[in-house]
Amino acid sequence: MQLKGKETIKGEKTVKLYKVMAVTMLLVMLISTSVLGAMADKIIAVVNDEIITLKEFDEACEPYLKKIEETRQGNNKAEVIKQTKDAILQRLIDKLLIEHEAKKVGTSVKDEEVMSVLKDILTKQNVSMEVYIKKLEKDGNSLSSVKNEIKGQLMRMRLMRWEIKSKIVISEQEIGEYYNQHRDEYEGKEAVRIKQILLMVPPDAGKAAKAKIKETASQIQKSDLSGESFDLMAAKYSQGPAAAQGGDVGFIEKGGMIPEVETIAFSLPLDQVSSVIESRFGFHIIKVVDKRGAGLKPIDAVREEIKVKLEDGKLEKKYDEWISAVRKKSYIEIR
Repeated sequence: MQLKGKETIKGEKTVKLYKVMAVTMLLVMLISTSVLGAMADKIIAVVNDEIITLKEFDEACEPYLKKIEETRQGNNKAEVIKQTKDAILQRLIDKLLIEHEAKKVGTSVKDEEVMSVLKDILTKQNVSMEVYIKKLEKDGNSLSSVKNEIKGQLMRMRLMRWEIKSKIVISEQEIGEYYNQHRDEYEGKEAVRIKQILLMVPPDAGKAAKAKIKETASQIQKSDLSGESFDLMAAKYSQGPAAAQGGDVGFIEKGGMIPEVETIAFSLPLDQVSSVIESRFGFHIIKVVDKRGAGLKPIDAVREEIKVKLEDGKLEKKYDEWISAVRKKSYIEIR
């Protein structure tokens, strides 16, 4: 039997000690990671059979809290942050309640519908998707968050039509009273109804890229003049609003269009296609399909418009009543 010297025994003890320390440190790291993960996934609210996690809540709060930090000063900052967090939590709860009610009636929102709204947002802001995403990231937001917000709003509007709007009745007397009380709103301006094909030019586009887009617009305009359907061309090529409806943006009063387009629109004969019009947004081709003069609009011409205004006024009140009733019959636990 071979005996070990003191140095050998001491070395083995040191190695064992290091091994124990390494295992201990690894366990601490694993426990810390587990605790952090649990904190991130902590359930802060239960809504029927759905949950809201701390991570989800923090992500929803981030852009708003960032803006408060950048702009809000004074002693009431903490109170503003608390009110903001409370409002966001309530919004997340209501979103789950709306989705729950939507499933009951078979209402859903398709991805294409969300993208259509997002496309309109990009058009109005005159930005490309890449620029828009960078702006969102700068504000502490994300594209997926915006899409979820759009989906939630569409779901809310659809459910409101299903559950509430169909039950709202607007009488002829209400329409007449509103018209008489707001006659100044219906002193109509000269207006034209146009169809438009818009090819957008990205803000960072170079001369070559811009020239290529202009050439494409010229080819489309020539096709229109050659007898091709304006509606089909708009649906195929336009990046502007109402492209799927043949580019028909409806009646627009004087002062409601960008100057370059307005000048042509009010001088163009009916059913005639314009030349290519350049603006800060890109290249437009328009067709005037109807015109109307200035003066007081008759009640028949604005009846639907007034009806929608009156419905919207009642809709918000009815929605508050409806969502309050849904909350009462639902299981909601805030932890």
